[in-house]
Amino acid sequence: MPSVSAVPPSAPSSRDSVVAALRAAGCVFAEDEAEMILATARTPAGVAAMVERRVAGLPLELVVGWAEFRGLRIAVAPGVFVPRRRTEFLVEQALRQAPGAAVVVDLCCGSGAVGAALAAALGRVELHAADIDPAAVRCARGNVSAVGGQVHQGDLFDALPGALRGRVGILAANVPYVPSDEIGLLPQEARDHEPLVALDGGTDGLDVLRRVAADAPHWLAPGGCVLVETSRHQAPTAVEVLERNGLTARLTVSEELNAHVVTGVRP
Repeated sequence: MPSVSAVPPSAPSSRDSVVAALRAAGCVFAEDEAEMILATARTPAGVAAMVERRVAGLPLELVVGWAEFRGLRIAVAPGVFVPRRRTEFLVEQALRQAPGAAVVVDLCCGSGAVGAALAAALGRVELHAADIDPAAVRCARGNVSAVGGQVHQGDLFDALPGALRGRVGILAANVPYVPSDEIGLLPQEARDHEPLVALDGGTDGLDVLRRVAADAPHWLAPGGCVLVETSRHQAPTAVEVLERNGLTARLTVSEELNAHVVTGVRP
């Protein structure tokens, strides 16, 4: 997290000056952040304003209004969970498990990045995304409609059209999985700028996962899969939760991305 400091009187607009301002504020990836700012701002004044907001501690994605996710430019907005690069691994696992999926659901969709990425990779697909947070739904609509999908507001499966029951080939559920008493340990950017509902997974972090696992078999098509992201220490319990609900479960890990994805397949 950059520390708060004033923007120099000579507003930065060249790449070198932007990098210098960001580096002085403590941005570890100053060069990459400078490229994103310069690629987004339309005027020198716009560059200066973005640098000022970033130096003040606003997450880069909210400064520029988008996040890169699996080669897509995903629009993000204040109060909406910013998609993480490690979640690209969940998309890869979904495509590997169900490369011919015709119906995709992005549950707890946030910005809709996962659903948009799956639809972009699969081509013609029926895509539905859902979230309980109105801010997330508003944000996701632009990203999901761009690939021909629909967004619904509501609590998990309650938000979905009943006609999807038994038809879903890929159910991507990037549920909140941070234990309640560990929220305070998150980076300040997450604590200050992302909604608690997208982070807090209850006492052990798996409360929402348990609810998804209980209903997923009723919505999946035969051979369909549900995929969730967890932490390393939660993963064995997450596998057990899916198996107790009649799914064939496995854990896949990317050490490079520090990503742990549990996949459950309906027999």
